[in-house]
Amino acid sequence: MDESAMTVREVAAYLSVAEKTIYRLAQKGELPGFKVAGAWRFQRKDLDLWIEAQKEVASKQGETE
Repeated sequence: MDESAMTVREVAAYLSVAEKTIYRLAQKGELPGFKVAGAWRFQRKDLDLWIEAQKEVASKQGETE
């Protein structure tokens, strides 16, 4: 399995959102990432865990509405 870090562009494509959205979420600490020489990097396994957590939050919100 490839454990190389993903760039903002790659994450934006993976999540089907704008690069600006990735920067905003990362800077706010809402998306798991880290900086290398001032550039954001992300691990796919962290993103996959984050996605699952977001799905749980969404389903719980749906149950209370």
